[in-house]
Amino acid sequence: MHSHPRHIVHLVYRFAAGGLENVVVQLINHLPHDEFRHTIVAIAGFDTTFVTRIKLPDVEVISLNKGPGQPFKLYPKMFKLLRRLRPDVLHSCNLAAMEFMPVATLSGVPLRVHVEHGWDVGDLGGGNAHYNLLRKIYKPFVNEFVAVAEPLHAYLLDKIGVPPEHLQLIPNGVDTQQFRPPQAGDALPAGWPFARGVDWVIGYVGRLVEVKNPLLLVDTFVALIQSGAPGTERMRLAMIGAGPLDVAVRHRMHDAGLIDRLWLPGVRADVADIFRALDCFVLPSLFEATSCTLQEAMATGLKIVATNVGGNAALLENGRCGTLVPSEDAVALGSAILTQYVSNMASKNAASVQQEAAMGSIQRLYGLDAVVARYRELFLAPLK
Repeated sequence: MHSHPRHIVHLVYRFAAGGLENVVVQLINHLPHDEFRHTIVAIAGFDTTFVTRIKLPDVEVISLNKGPGQPFKLYPKMFKLLRRLRPDVLHSCNLAAMEFMPVATLSGVPLRVHVEHGWDVGDLGGGNAHYNLLRKIYKPFVNEFVAVAEPLHAYLLDKIGVPPEHLQLIPNGVDTQQFRPPQAGDALPAGWPFARGVDWVIGYVGRLVEVKNPLLLVDTFVALIQSGAPGTERMRLAMIGAGPLDVAVRHRMHDAGLIDRLWLPGVRADVADIFRALDCFVLPSLFEATSCTLQEAMATGLKIVATNVGGNAALLENGRCGTLVPSEDAVALGSAILTQYVSNMASKNAASVQQEAAMGSIQRLYGLDAVVARYRELFLAPLK
């Protein structure tokens, strides 16, 4: 135990529902409270509802209220803020936050940790030369780097040139007490529109944005229903999340005459309960690092279909823990979903070999306590 709690400033682009933001919440809630205190700085703003997921009472959330364009005009504001807060550690997430590392250095933050959580649609695979140049420019201002998946680790090592002694691979973790298989007596989530044991519900949880490719799942679902294949009359679609594509999701389902089979409730705080109400989880993304929602689906013991991109294959152990399909292939995705349905009926809801393997893998490799312990060690490194 240290003489005073080490102060961490968590710097994110926007503090709202999302994978990397969920990791920040996990760290704040689970790092030892006598060793750390926390402040969140959101470059572009925050969602007050999402903030309520933080269980500690004394966490300040600050917005820089960034508008369009480059962040440089915010540098003086950030400098004054860091001088006021005087953190021991700056924990930045993804490139938008990394751009403030020179300011953190100038303001005297002694330990600067940067974590790469994944690429967006404009930088799939780390192929954007401009973004690569920016990361190389800001690299000297970072003390320690973290990648949450092997593709990101290789990218930082080989393409950005991060020294291996200052680069760690720390996957995201899962709270297996919260995300667990369903049990008799579990209540259905509030507002759940489907009939338990009658409807077979395909679920997606995540932002409704291009890189997550939710419209591929919608188009695949529509094609499945229109095919008339046995079992498709029971299929329903639950899409949990929000984003610029939510209108397109509704329009496509409405135009197909299937709006009554869709549940699109927006962002929810009871995601663990929703997972336990699903029959199959589908992740249609164009890229993922270590997907939090995929891990949560594995821990819940769901049947899983995911695109073979980024870190999905490693998480699903190349198909041992779930079915992998090529990216942007609606036919393969539909076939895999139908196969999971047939398997479900044949096993009479008993867990399959894949589901058992998935639950075991999460318990063995991705338990939240082990992940938090690694971040604890990182954040308690000697101050520069």
